Amino acid sequence: MNSVFRRLFFLFSLVALAVIVAACGSDGAEDTAEKDGEGQEGEVETLSMGFIPSSDAGNIATTAEPLEEFLSEELGIEVKAEVMVDYSGLIEAMRTQQVDIGFLAPFSFVQAEERADVEVILKSIRNGSESYAAQYVVNADSDIEDIDDLVATEDLVWAFPDTLSTSGYLFPAMQLKDKGVDDLENHFDQLSVGGHDNAITQVYDGQADFATTFDDARTTVEEDLPDVMDKVKIIGHTEDIPNDTISVRSELPDEMKKKVTEAFLSMNDNEEVLETMYEIYEWDGVAEASSEDYDIVREVYAEFEDQLNE
Repeated sequence: MNSVFRRLFFLFSLVALAVIVAACGSDGAEDTAEKDGEGQEGEVETLSMGFIPSSDAGNIATTAEPLEEFLSEELGIEVKAEVMVDYSGLIEAMRTQQVDIGFLAPFSFVQAEERADVEVILKSIRNGSESYAAQYVVNADSDIEDIDDLVATEDLVWAFPDTLSTSGYLFPAMQLKDKGVDDLENHFDQLSVGGHDNAITQVYDGQADFATTFDDARTTVEEDLPDVMDKVKIIGHTEDIPNDTISVRSELPDEMKKKVTEAFLSMNDNEEVLETMYEIYEWDGVAEASSEDYDIVREVYAEFEDQLNE
């Protein structure tokens, strides 16, 4: 009996030891798997770029192919462009970490920073500048000479693209309020016309007393109205508005953010890719940017936040 007991005890001990070893091995494997999983979360295998189609890019997915190829080669991973329906959809996609890189307009960036904690890394260069201004135009025969005349005169017909346009409405509206127009709707007869070119045309045709557009939107109608430069005059500008951004989602690893920034900056030396960016958004290049560059946009955003979030 003692011999049998000893053999059984020996076998039981081996089984117990095997269970303990297996358990330890399993825990170690799980620990390794967890660590590997954490490491993989930091490794980005593909990047997605979110674009909003402009009036100049009928098929942005095809147009963006040279940019995709360039960035893929620079970064060593696949980079794909995704066409978004609107800025709200792009912001949400970045908030949920589904889109890595977003091409955001100034106001959309401010909204995205607030809602999705995105980080701006670059801003566009247009016509050699990192900013632009809105302009006020009137008919060349008008007695209105400057912005102060607009403030001093009630019931003027004001043509603008739409109330969500940065240069076409929001920055001029803020400037007019700063100059003393407390109630824009009662002070002016506002006319939303759906485009910068239409706003210029309204002044040219005498349907509006003044218009606000980007500088210089007269060129958008010059082919159809060859004398527009003589018939429509500029009477003033707003403060400078920082250009559109390239921003990244909040959880993109810092090392990848750095690589993406460097890749886009190297685009400035690639003529083919610059032609692509010009075709998409009329960009001449990109420059580094910081959140502070958009403080002036935040001020205007705060003034018109309810309107922008409708």
